[in-house]
This record gives sequence, C-alpha cells and structure tokens, in this order.
Amino acid sequence: MKINERYKGIIYIILAAIGFAFMNLFVKTAGDLPTFQKAFFRNFVAMFFAVGVMLKQKISFRIPQGTFKYLFMRSFAGTIGIFCNFYAISKLYIADASMLNKLSPFFAILFSFLIMGEKIKPYQLMCVITAFVGALFILKPGMNGFDTFPAIIGLMGGLGAGLAYTNVRLASTHGAPGPLIVFFFSAFSCLSSVPFMIYHYEPMSIMQLLSLMGAGLSATLGQFSITAAYSHAPAAEISVYDYTQIIFATMLGMIFLGEMPDVYSYIGYVIICGAGIVMFLIKRRQIKLEG
Repeated sequence: MKINERYKGIIYIILAAIGFAFMNLFVKTAGDLPTFQKAFFRNFVAMFFAVGVMLKQKISFRIPQGTFKYLFMRSFAGTIGIFCNFYAISKLYIADASMLNKLSPFFAILFSFLIMGEKIKPYQLMCVITAFVGALFILKPGMNGFDTFPAIIGLMGGLGAGLAYTNVRLASTHGAPGPLIVFFFSAFSCLSSVPFMIYHYEPMSIMQLLSLMGAGLSATLGQFSITAAYSHAPAAEISVYDYTQIIFATMLGMIFLGEMPDVYSYIGYVIICGAGIVMFLIKRRQIKLEG
C-alpha cells in the first residue's frame, strides 16, 4: 500500500523527535564532562554525515552568493543554542530541558518579526505569551534557585534555536541547500568548541565516548529526518507532531534515569504544547480557507 506524502512527513518528524530525545539522553549519560566537549563530539558526527551526503548528491561546498551572513548567523545562534541546551540537560531533567528548547518556534515568530519584518498575527502573539507563561512553570522562579538558573540557560537555548531557524529559512530561500547548511553549522560549532576544549579538556572513559558518539548519531538522525519530513509535507500539516519529543524524552528519563518531573513542570508542558497545537490548528485552518 502506497503511503501518501503527508503520512510520510508525519513518520519522519516523529522519527526526528525520537532522534533528538535520544540525543538528550546520551548527552545526560555522558556524565559531568564540559559542555563544549559534548557539543564538539555531537557536531563532529553530524559534520561527517553532512559531508557524506554532499559528496553523494554532488552538492558544492561553495557558499552561494548572498547567503554567508545567514549561514553565519544560523551557525552562531545555533551554536549558542546547543551550548545552552547541553548545559541545561546536564543540570535538569531531560524532559524539562527538551520542553524549554521547544520554545524555539515561538522565538522564531518574534525573530521573523524583528529580522524579516513579518507581521505577528493576534493569535500568534497570544500563543507566544501563553507559551512563555508555561515556561514559568518549568523555570519556577523563586522556588528553587539551584534549578532556576540552568532552566534560564535552557530558555536561552530555545532563543538561540529560534534565531537559528529564522536564518535557516533565509539561507534556504536564497539558494543554500540543506546539507550545506548542516555542514556549515556543524563545522562552525566544532571550531567554536576547540578553544574551550584546549583550555579545559576532560579525559573520557570508553562509555562516555560511546555516549557522545550516540548523541552525535541521534542528532544526525534527527536533523536529516526533520529535513525529510518537510520535504514530504508542509509545516502547517505536520509541525505539531514535533512535540512528541517531549513524550519520548519524559519516557526515556523515567526508564533510564529515574527522572520524575514535578507537577509544575507537567503543567508547563501542557500549556506550551497546548499553545503550539492551537497555533498549528489556526494556521492550518487559514491555509485551507485561503486555498
């Protein structure tokens, strides 16, 4: 039986969610290694696979004219986002860190307004405000200072990812192919990690190295799966399924790490996911009416 394009997109985006959830698990199980060291190995594996795809598809490593600034900003913001996300993962439950990172679409709306001049529609603004209210339940300001600081760093990771995704759109619309964007970002992030690793490098056990290789492979699965997902179906039809990562991250945290998020975190998950689902449904309805 032939699977239609929409269902292919859903399968790929759920596969991406699984990949990123496992990436967070492997980053956590790598133990108390420096964040920059974890980021280097995660991106080195992704860079290796991106080079393979570019060679196989005969994609040039030459940067298309007019895209360097977008590739640079995508890479700079994405690297900051990864550093913040990995730090948050090491200090928080992986479900909490994953949820804070999933604020990136809401940040992307704000950056699209600030950078690209796209208008923010009233329902989008309400969803953004609602999502940040949900984030407060995860941040828990004033309740536990030890957890609040890494949660704020995790929130900054979502901000970095949102800015990065905005520049991915700009780079793509100006002619930069997907594998080149992945390669440029991965190489930039690896090079950015090197000075910090020279200053503070921790020897790794075989299990820690395997965990970081697992993080890199899982992230690569996530990156290429989400690219495939949006090649089969538009974001308006499938993006909501990206929130399944929270389900997978919560399950992995419970099974392998014994993590049990508190009731405030669960309330935050419901509010943020709810805001994302509402925004998705309204957007899809508008597209159908316009079509």
